[in-house]
Amino acid sequence: MALFPAFAGAPEPGEAPAGSSEGSRRELDWLSNPSFSTEDALLLHQRTTEAANLAPEKSPLVRSTSRSGLSGESDTDESLKKSSKKRKKKKKKHHHYKTKKKAKGDSSSSESDLDTKHIKDKAAANLDDKTSNLTSNRFVWLDDVKAFTEETFRIDKKSDPSNWAYKSLYRGDIARYKRRGESCLGIDAKKQCIAWDNPTSEKKQLQKRPERYFSKSNVKTLNIDGIPVCNRSSPSDPAAFIPVFHAETSDPSDTTEVNPLGIYDPSTTEWLQGKGYKGEEHEPVNTQQAFQEPGINVNPILMAKVEEHNKKVRENPRDVQAWMNFVSFQDELMRGPSPYASTGEQEVRRKSLKLVLEKKLAILERAIESNPSNVELKLARLNVCTEFWESPAVIKEWQKLIFIHPNNPELWKKYLLFCQSQFSTFSVSKINSLYGKCLTTLAAVQDGSMVSHPPLPGTEEAMLAIFIQQCHFLRQAGHSEKAVSLFQALIDFTFFKPDSVKDLPTKGQVEFFEPFWDSGKPRIGEKGARGWRAWMHQQEKGGWVAVDNPDDDDEEEIDEDEEIKDKTRPKWHIWMDIEYSRESRHWLPWRPDKTKNQAEEDCEDPERQVLFDDLGPSLIQLSNPDIQRQLLYSFLQFLGVPCINKLFPPSLYIAMDENNIFDNVLSDEKPLTCIDTPLSGFSSIGHMDTMQRRRHHIGHRKDGEEFIQNVFHALSPLFSGKEKSNLSVCWLQYEISKVVQCIQTKKKKKLKAQGRKSKKLAKNLLKAPDNRNNLALWKLYAYLEWLLGNTDDARKVFDTALCTAGTGGLKSPQLCSLSLLYAQLEVELLQSLEGAVTSRAVHILTKLAESRPYAPYSGQVLSVSVLKARKTYEHALQDCLNKAPVSDQDRTSHSNQLVNLVGCYTVFQYLTVGIDAAELVCAQALEKLEAPHPQKRENAAETPSIQHSPTALEAVTLLRANLLRFHMKISVYPLNPLREALTEALKWFPSNQALWRAYIQSQRKSHSASKARRFFDGVTRSTNSLEPWLFAIQAEQMRKKLIENVQRADVGEVFSTIPETGLTNRIISLFEHATQSENGTHCPLLWRMYLNFLVSVGKIERSKGLFYKAIQNCPWAKVLYMDAVEYFPEQLQETLDLMTEKELRVRVPMEELDLLLEV
Repeated sequence: MALFPAFAGAPEPGEAPAGSSEGSRRELDWLSNPSFSTEDALLLHQRTTEAANLAPEKSPLVRSTSRSGLSGESDTDESLKKSSKKRKKKKKKHHHYKTKKKAKGDSSSSESDLDTKHIKDKAAANLDDKTSNLTSNRFVWLDDVKAFTEETFRIDKKSDPSNWAYKSLYRGDIARYKRRGESCLGIDAKKQCIAWDNPTSEKKQLQKRPERYFSKSNVKTLNIDGIPVCNRSSPSDPAAFIPVFHAETSDPSDTTEVNPLGIYDPSTTEWLQGKGYKGEEHEPVNTQQAFQEPGINVNPILMAKVEEHNKKVRENPRDVQAWMNFVSFQDELMRGPSPYASTGEQEVRRKSLKLVLEKKLAILERAIESNPSNVELKLARLNVCTEFWESPAVIKEWQKLIFIHPNNPELWKKYLLFCQSQFSTFSVSKINSLYGKCLTTLAAVQDGSMVSHPPLPGTEEAMLAIFIQQCHFLRQAGHSEKAVSLFQALIDFTFFKPDSVKDLPTKGQVEFFEPFWDSGKPRIGEKGARGWRAWMHQQEKGGWVAVDNPDDDDEEEIDEDEEIKDKTRPKWHIWMDIEYSRESRHWLPWRPDKTKNQAEEDCEDPERQVLFDDLGPSLIQLSNPDIQRQLLYSFLQFLGVPCINKLFPPSLYIAMDENNIFDNVLSDEKPLTCIDTPLSGFSSIGHMDTMQRRRHHIGHRKDGEEFIQNVFHALSPLFSGKEKSNLSVCWLQYEISKVVQCIQTKKKKKLKAQGRKSKKLAKNLLKAPDNRNNLALWKLYAYLEWLLGNTDDARKVFDTALCTAGTGGLKSPQLCSLSLLYAQLEVELLQSLEGAVTSRAVHILTKLAESRPYAPYSGQVLSVSVLKARKTYEHALQDCLNKAPVSDQDRTSHSNQLVNLVGCYTVFQYLTVGIDAAELVCAQALEKLEAPHPQKRENAAETPSIQHSPTALEAVTLLRANLLRFHMKISVYPLNPLREALTEALKWFPSNQALWRAYIQSQRKSHSASKARRFFDGVTRSTNSLEPWLFAIQAEQMRKKLIENVQRADVGEVFSTIPETGLTNRIISLFEHATQSENGTHCPLLWRMYLNFLVSVGKIERSKGLFYKAIQNCPWAKVLYMDAVEYFPEQLQETLDLMTEKELRVRVPMEELDLLLEV
């Protein structure tokens, strides 16, 4: 049989074709196969067909064949197995001989053909036996049974021990397909469907979650500047849309194929034909060039800015502001693509912080080379170095800078704050000595002892600010005794200085002061204190005669063992109770009582003794009377006495550590007459409580109250006139503040006892000859009676004061202030404005405008008197607004008069006409006050000057806001006028806490928080004050508390209309941004609020990390460590060890506590 049946008639190779030529035989030679045998092919085909028919019939027998009967054909299988193994081994070992064998001649190929034929014959002879006993061997190579690849299978009955050792099968033994359908496998091929699994890489890609907008890749995409879409041919007049140009077609007949209906425009038709625009005026922009560089349209702009900055600093290298602008420009430059990248290449660079800082550092170093004496540039360089230099290297740079500029107080302040906030190198003794070194150096510069450096303007004022900052630092670190001793020493050193030493330099005066301090004689605040001057005179005369007053405070002594009332409580709780108790009782320095024969060795706690070496370097000379008074008021504020003056702004936020900045109950109940304490947020001496437990006692204990009384008694003889009156006012305000605290805490017994003490003090102050006509004291006494609930007695006091005040009328600021408070208290008693025209308040304000002797209220007010009073108020307000003060003293008096006059006129119009008329008066006054300073905003947090009473603009704004709040309380009135008034005021005065309290109280009634959030965001961006951050956080926390109360209310099924939309994350975000601000980084109160919030929401582990971050920035704040003890009681010992390491004051060591618990 021929290999190709179509040519079966072709002759064999040995035969001669009949009737054909020699050429035709040669043409058909390629069709013949000399090695093909027809008989062999037929035999092989027959056996294959038989084996295929026998396989299905014998398959059940193969499955049930015993193991012993499978060894029949072992020899044949062994030979096949060995031959196949040999072939595989030969392939592995002699793989490189294959090329040589293929290169051999015909003889080798014929031999290989014979071998192949022999093997095939042998396999064909044994094929039937192999089919019947296919599973006789454990291994059968598929190469040997190629004919059975479709239905061949093998059974392996040997168990796999790995299936016992592991929980699942080996993944390579598990099929990678999944069957689709329910029919049995092998019955119906049409119903069989197999789905193969995807590779693992594709599976991972399918399981990958879509990225959010804040992911790295998307943020990178968002940072790329987009390409502006405009017509590049006319850059001067960019089109607002992309124009579509209509090109005329040359051959209309060609468009019928692509536009048979005629609905496409010509440009679309040409695009379908594959044609472009023929006009050069419509040539498209090179797309490749436009998209290769995303910032191609921005590069020229950035390049122009860079050239502009370089030109400025090159032409005028002395312009410091130009250098600083160039440094700030680096942040803008790094946000976009580099202007130096070529047009065709995509620049990929890592926008790291270090790269920006290094560029800024290089620019600042160039600037310092041109301006070697400029401190601002050097400070900016140090701030940049702080970001990526090690702390010791930065401290060395600071020391070099301080050595070059020892007369710069602002530089000293920043250096002290930097060293104070370095946790790794911080210790209380080291920082305290650094404060002493600073004040000693500045004192030498001020008195001329340091000839090399002249004093700068404002040095004396800055020295006092640094001194106050040192005292608050010691208070916050727990060393209250040292802080009080510093104030005692400087007041004696300033107000009781002997005349004989006034001409000496500061160092010489300190040497004379040391013997007095070590003499053990009474100091300021102690009984029998007469001062340094009297001691010097007595020493010159020969000896000191001390008058010993009987000491009757033995009943106040508390035994240490009695501090532990319940020993079953946790150890950390007992430790905190004893620590707080000793903090409130032992803030005064301990001194040996010679009447009891005590010596220095008798002191149980050596830390309570203060040596002169701790305070001598901090003594400075203050010659300016205003700065001397500021020292006095600062000491009173330090003791908890509310004063008119505020702290120095540089030390304002690092001393803020108490969470009473948001507490003002009377502000909500009585918005017109609430008294704003200027130092809310600052804990006074002797009060150090955690965020969760507030003050347990009001005021101070007995020895503390006696100390404050002695301070007032010692300082009152130093002043006369108005200053002496101000001291009395401060004293009475302190008593009123304690009454207000009793009202807030609702302690009736304490309120009654405190009321008796306060009224007794007020009467004693008014009995003094200098204070009998002091209307400020009369006003406070009447207000005290009103707070205590004695309304009739308060009216009698008011009427008596007004009758004795004379006929000053509207020209007397004190009389206006007294009448305004009286009228406001009466207005707050009204339930509505019906009949308000004939009320007592209108009578008071009418009599004030008449400038006649006051007559008590008789129950009616004449309409003619009201009209006359309105005209009088109008003319007086115009005269006051047009009057220009000359000196600073006149300006202060004029400001007070204007505020009181506007207040009286506003309340008068409100009662007689309505709220709109009152608003008109305030708007008129505010417009006139804002006119001289249209661009001014409050920079109180940025300027180092002394802050006196609030400005007239601020006071009038507060009056307006309080009146609107009261009107909304008693009647229906829209919220928008109050909101607009407060927002406008807070833009002017972003650090006014009273305005912020009113704002968040008004926003609490609003359902939507979006307006308030936008306003808070705008204010925080425009000012450096910390109050906007604090009150923004408080507003969100109040909102969160309100939502939780609604959701937890037990009123059945509640459908909440105020969902919790991520308030927790929003508050955390606000905290993070606030702590990164300049003033918030070192504010202990902000860190305490943040820590308390995280603990309140249950994030304990995160709050532990935040605690260590907080003490990294405020390592001196003992209240942070106390909060940590309360939040993490299991780490009590670790926290105490950390406090001991940093030399913070620990009044109850653990060893002493263990002894107290054993007793």
